[in-house]
Amino acid sequence: MLKFLKAPPAKPLIDEEKIDKEYNRLRWQVFLGIFIGYAGYYLIRKNFSLAIPNLIDEGFNKAELGRAFAFLSIAYGLSKFLMGNVSDRSNVKYFLPLGLMLSAIIMILMGVMPFATSSIFIMAVLLFINGWFQGMGWPPSGRTMVHWFSLKERGTKMSIWNVAHNVGGALMPILAILGVELFTDWHAKFYFPGMVAIVVAIIAFFLLRDRPESLGLPPIEDYRKDYPNGEEVKSKPKNGISAKEIFTKHIFPNRALWFIAFANAFVYLVRYGIQDWAPVYLIEAKGFTEADASWAYSAYEIAAIPGTLLCGWLSDKAFRGKRAPVSIIFMALIIIAIYIYWQNPAGNPVIDYICLITIGFLIYGPVMLIGVQALDLVSRDAAGTAAGLTGLFGYFIGTSILANIVGGYIIENYSYTGYFIMMILASVLSIILIAFTIKKRAK
Repeated sequence: MLKFLKAPPAKPLIDEEKIDKEYNRLRWQVFLGIFIGYAGYYLIRKNFSLAIPNLIDEGFNKAELGRAFAFLSIAYGLSKFLMGNVSDRSNVKYFLPLGLMLSAIIMILMGVMPFATSSIFIMAVLLFINGWFQGMGWPPSGRTMVHWFSLKERGTKMSIWNVAHNVGGALMPILAILGVELFTDWHAKFYFPGMVAIVVAIIAFFLLRDRPESLGLPPIEDYRKDYPNGEEVKSKPKNGISAKEIFTKHIFPNRALWFIAFANAFVYLVRYGIQDWAPVYLIEAKGFTEADASWAYSAYEIAAIPGTLLCGWLSDKAFRGKRAPVSIIFMALIIIAIYIYWQNPAGNPVIDYICLITIGFLIYGPVMLIGVQALDLVSRDAAGTAAGLTGLFGYFIGTSILANIVGGYIIENYSYTGYFIMMILASVLSIILIAFTIKKRAK
């Protein structure tokens, strides 16, 4: 690991009378840092989906574009897992902004290089590189959450932070439309949001700090007297554990973690299966204009904000820290919304908007809660790796293989009917897998 990326060592505790003031100030400062920083990642993650109609006009078909798009998710899933393990041993202040900066540079190059969108191979390579750098966003954010916020407040706080997905995701198509208007060039869908993301990376750098112990503060469990299962445990005096120990003691033997990882694959299939193909589906099957489809895409993201907040609040307050029941309820409601969205005939755009808004409202709750549940089920030392494992399944299997590659093939060869059947089946399978974890308690 590069020296500047290494996590700083623990410092001696500061004066006791200063702890409250410093903890309260820094908790919200780092929260703002990971919120703004992770929203920045979403400005430059799914721009390719908005460019698909333009690329179809240039002669590419849906199946090959789906294969190229899959490389983004393949790289992201692998990176989120492998770089998640690196993030457990890294300084968040440098790690998260570095990934955002590198991702922004790739997206700018994809927009300004004339040959970047001339072949499927080149697009796939650039999307793979961008996906790898994108994997440096979630794990350090999750690591920050478990170090600065305790178990009983984590569901609500994570739901608020998770809104960063939707803020960035909703702003991306707006920035893309603005970029096209400013530069009269559809390639601005790539490079204009990338320019904005660089500014966001700089802001996040100045806000972020590593774990409390590196600043002379006590661990969050000691500070808030909030211990897993109500049992106080003494903090380890060492600064961390080895990568091998993380995998062998906290990841591989954890059956509940594997159940939610597989469930996450199907949740992500629904999330990105609906989202990634929404622009081209609405244009081809429902008669939307390109601008209308972009606004529908944005509405899908905006609707997720209240849904995510409700989901986190329910898991903390109504279900007392249990994440699985809420995820199951939301996924069951999604099945109804998907069916109506599928069956609604062309010429009824209001119903299409309502269905997309409903799916967006519901889907991000389970996405967020599976991430929270992964953090709950492991030690703080393995938080980034656990988040990376669920992300690997979500993006590698759910998004790249199922939503992009298989989805593109099914749409191209069997129309949207087969695709929506796949969405409904995925929702059912996610419910079954999540149900296996209902009785599992946090560590």
